[in-house]
Amino acid sequence: MKANLLFVHALSPLHAGTGQGVGVIDLPVAREKSTGLPYLPGSSVKGTLRDMCPTDRRDRIFGPGAEQEDKYQGSIIFSDQRLLLLPVRSLAGTFAWVTSPFILTRFVRDAKNANIGGVPGFASGVESPERCIVCETGCRLVLNDEVILEDLDLKADKSPDAQAWAAWLGAKIFQDDGEWQAILIGRFAIVHDQVMTFLLDTATEITARIKLLEDAKTVKKGGLWYEEALPAETILSGLVVSTPLKSKEEEISEMLTSLAGKPAQFGGKATVGRGLCRLQIAG
Repeated sequence: MKANLLFVHALSPLHAGTGQGVGVIDLPVAREKSTGLPYLPGSSVKGTLRDMCPTDRRDRIFGPGAEQEDKYQGSIIFSDQRLLLLPVRSLAGTFAWVTSPFILTRFVRDAKNANIGGVPGFASGVESPERCIVCETGCRLVLNDEVILEDLDLKADKSPDAQAWAAWLGAKIFQDDGEWQAILIGRFAIVHDQVMTFLLDTATEITARIKLLEDAKTVKKGGLWYEEALPAETILSGLVVSTPLKSKEEEISEMLTSLAGKPAQFGGKATVGRGLCRLQIAG
């Protein structure tokens, strides 16, 4: 059994919903019950990549279709892809890629499960909800010693921990792309877990959608709803585990790398451009 890290980088707003409303939001994104963290279900990742896989290798790697699913299982397992970096509007630097100590701690566990070495340590953390840590060099977020995210004014502490994390993640998420690695370093920020909880409720994208009567061009009764999406530039991560039962491990690795090199669409609202993502395998 071999584990790898999978990164999902949203190139357009991503709506992976639950099918039921919460509060005033008719179509919210899927969230973990215990933490409130948004995620992309592993079943959605597997289904999309299975459809992208050539038909002569599809069943061998991903398992048979629904009509024969009881015959044998596939050779690849996808975990839910959980939020790693949330893009948040910033007064300086346009936007910040925000994460928190808890999110990084869980990510470290996934990296260890994938036998990926060199993961940065995280000793200092964030002192209080009024502060955040950013990179020592190359940071674009600081204005008068503060990072201003939406309506939050946070005191900025330049830290080697943030520098190490931004450089390491940039090398994994944007392999062979030095320009985007530098962009990540310039916009990387680690906030207190309490602040992250607040941003998870306020920094997602809420869109009002309407359905018109075809002849009158007026709103159909009951045709107004609100849907939530993760903003473009959101980055999620999770595990992909191969269990070479019906296919060779080399074949699985080769196919994953090939599929990850193509844009993929996840979640709903595909016809209006939602859910276009870039994949990256690490490990």
